[in-house]
Amino acid sequence: MTMLADIVEVVIGVDTHKHTHTAAVVTAATGAAVDNVTVTTDPDGYRALVDMADRHRGLRVWAIEGTGSYGAGLARLLTARGEWVIELDRPRRPVRRHGAKSDPLDAVRAAREALARPDLAAPRSDGQRAALAVRLAARRSAVGAATIAQQQLHALAIAAPETLRGRLRGKPTTETVAICARLRIDPRWDLLTRETATVLRSLASRVRTLHDEARDHEQALLELVRGWRPDLLDQQGVGPIVAATVLCAWSHPGRIRSDGAFAMLAGVAPIPASSGQTIRHRLNRSGDRQLNRAIHTIVLTRLRHDPTTRAYLERRRAQGHTDREIKRCLKRYVTRQLYRQLERALTT
Repeated sequence: MTMLADIVEVVIGVDTHKHTHTAAVVTAATGAAVDNVTVTTDPDGYRALVDMADRHRGLRVWAIEGTGSYGAGLARLLTARGEWVIELDRPRRPVRRHGAKSDPLDAVRAAREALARPDLAAPRSDGQRAALAVRLAARRSAVGAATIAQQQLHALAIAAPETLRGRLRGKPTTETVAICARLRIDPRWDLLTRETATVLRSLASRVRTLHDEARDHEQALLELVRGWRPDLLDQQGVGPIVAATVLCAWSHPGRIRSDGAFAMLAGVAPIPASSGQTIRHRLNRSGDRQLNRAIHTIVLTRLRHDPTTRAYLERRRAQGHTDREIKRCLKRYVTRQLYRQLERALTT
């Protein structure tokens, strides 16, 4: 297995923050820190980082924390320049003697962490993947806000005066929202009833607006997926939201080294939990939880509608396996299938 120290002479670790980045230059052969600088997160600051790196000869690599958040701008600039960029999740922090902690120390730790890792991650791509990520985040926010508004509406309806509560009792959510949106304030009502009706109408209007916004985002996601990887939509259980989530996690060919790594990223790779003569596995609760949820959605859909998956379920049940174990196996199968499909070049 080739280690990073066998390839490059210099590793530049970057500890990223909202307003500043701190970079440290570490010699790959010895792990010694030879330079550091703190800059602002703007084009001038990024150029200062590159100028510092240029003062040190040899092949170099950048190890950056948060390439999808605080470090996105720097990673984008370096990638455009043809620099080698490694994405780091939060490095494993050693126990700091006497509580030693600073941005330069964290930058050095980032560089040394990259030197110690056998598997190096490339940053996620921009372009279509980033566009999907933006839309997914906006839709997720709209759906979450709509859910909160609906909960508030239901809670308020339960405690509302009988004049209003009688109209809403026993109604499903969709009908409750529709009734509240059409409420008209009767001046003969008492103060509490008038104010409650006003708020109910406002909440119902908010729910409708947020649902419309979520549908707009979903339509945009469908168009983006069709323009990039329409073949994913041919898979049973894969709609625009699931496809967009999978594509955002995968990003581009070659970023994830194997279907096993993709399963680990999705949190569906079984984790050995054996001891003595007991051989078993436990559920993996790590990884990208949005991707995990997308895989779960695919499995549930196929269990309901796909005859082949239903037959597999019955066969494994007859062998004594629990539904949880069967779903875990199906999730691993789905990730393998998706990974192989994604890694194949799409021919038109």
